[in-house]
Amino acid sequence: MVKITYLGAGSAFAPVLSKDIFQIPGLEKGELCLVDIDPERLDLSQRATKIVNEKLKTKWKITASTDREEVMSDSDFIINTIEVSGVQTVKYDYEIPLKYGVDQCIGDTVGPGGIMKALRTIPPWLEILKDAEKLCPKAYVLNYTNPMSMMMLATFRASKMKAVGLCHSVQGTSMDLARYLEVPYEELEWKCAGINHMAWFTELVHKGRDMYPILKKKAKDNKALYEMDPVKFELLFHLGYFVTESSGHMSEYVPYFRKRPELIDKYCREGYLGGRGFYAKNWPKWRQDLDEKRKRIIAGQEEPDLRRSVEYAAEIIEGIVFNRLKVIYGNVLNTGLITNLPQNEVVEVACLVDRNGVRPTYFGELPPQVAALCRSNMAVYDMTVRAIMNNSYEMAEQALMLDPLTAAVCSLEEIRNMFAELYKAEKDYIPKLE
Repeated sequence: MVKITYLGAGSAFAPVLSKDIFQIPGLEKGELCLVDIDPERLDLSQRATKIVNEKLKTKWKITASTDREEVMSDSDFIINTIEVSGVQTVKYDYEIPLKYGVDQCIGDTVGPGGIMKALRTIPPWLEILKDAEKLCPKAYVLNYTNPMSMMMLATFRASKMKAVGLCHSVQGTSMDLARYLEVPYEELEWKCAGINHMAWFTELVHKGRDMYPILKKKAKDNKALYEMDPVKFELLFHLGYFVTESSGHMSEYVPYFRKRPELIDKYCREGYLGGRGFYAKNWPKWRQDLDEKRKRIIAGQEEPDLRRSVEYAAEIIEGIVFNRLKVIYGNVLNTGLITNLPQNEVVEVACLVDRNGVRPTYFGELPPQVAALCRSNMAVYDMTVRAIMNNSYEMAEQALMLDPLTAAVCSLEEIRNMFAELYKAEKDYIPKLE
C-alpha cells in the first residue's frame, strides 16, 4: 500500500494535491498522513479531505498528526508545503524594504522577502530531511514550498533524500501562450528551461511554424493582449523570449521594472501583474478565506472542487508506482543539463518519470542574454544557502547585496542597514546568525 506523508496540511495546496492523488487511475486506496503544527487547521484539513475521499468513492486511509515523527515511518512519498512563520513576518518582509525604496509584489522567492523567508524556512526544513533519512530513507520528496530554488539547493547540499522541486509556472504559462496565440493547447510545441519562475520558452511552434514572430506582433498590435502580461511581453520584445511565472513575480527578478515608482506605474498592474505589496496585503485574508471554505465544505454548505489540477505531484506518484511514463518540469541539480548555467546548482528542466524515479533531461545552452539573468539570481540563491549552512550573518547580508532589484535601488550601506532592520524584526523566527 502506498503511503504519503503530507507536511503543511493546512496549506492551500492540500485540497488540490489530495484530490489529484485520489484520482490516480488504479490507486483507489493508500494511506495519506496529514501533518501540521496548527491543530485547528490540521483538523479542518483532515475533515475536508475525508469528504473529498468519500465523494470520489476512494478508500484512502487519512490520518493526521501535529508530530511528523509519529507518521513519517515507511513513507513512499513526502509532499512538502510548509510555511514557517509567514503570517507573522510578511508585513516586515514588505514594509522594511519599502522604506529603502524596494517595493516588492510577492517577495517570497527572491529579493529581501525571499531571502528572509529562506532564513526562516530552510533550517527547519533541514531538520525534517534528517528525520526522513532516519524514518523513510527510500521516500521521494516532492517540495512545493518557496523559495523553491533555495529550498532545493539546500536539500541537495545537505541531504541524501531523493527530491524534486515542483511548481506550476511552466504548465500555467504554456496554457497562457496557447490562449494568447489562439491555438489548441494540445497542438502547441515548446522547449523550456531555466530556473524556477525564470524558465524561458526557447522554442514555440505550432504545426511546424515558429510562433514567436506572431506572438510579438499580436502583443504590439493588441493593447488588451499586452495588458494581460505587460512585464513578460516587455521581456519578449527586448530579449526575444517569453518567461514563466506571473508578470508581478517576474518584475522582482530583474532590475528593470520596480526600481523607481514611475516604472512600477508604467509596467506593473494590480494583483499578480505587479501590485505593490500584493502578497503582504492579501495573504492573511487568503489564509482566513481558506479556513472558512473548509468549514463550509465540512458543513455541507459548499461542494468541494473535484477536478484534477495541473500540479505534478500526482503525475510523479502515478509514474513511479505504476511505471507509467510521464513528463514533468522539475527543479533539480544541474549536472550538465543546462551547460551555460552554474553546475551543481538548481535548474528547472523537463524530466521523465517512471519506476526509476524523476530523471532530468539534457537541455544544452540557453540563449546567452537570458542565461545571464538566471545566473544573477542563482548567485543570490547560492550565497543565501551558504549563509544558512554556515550560520553566517555576513553572508546573508551579502546575499541581499547581490539581489538584482535591491542592488538597482540601494547602496551597499543602505542594503546593510535594511538587512539589519529585517534581522532585528524577525530574529524570533530565525536561528541566530553569527
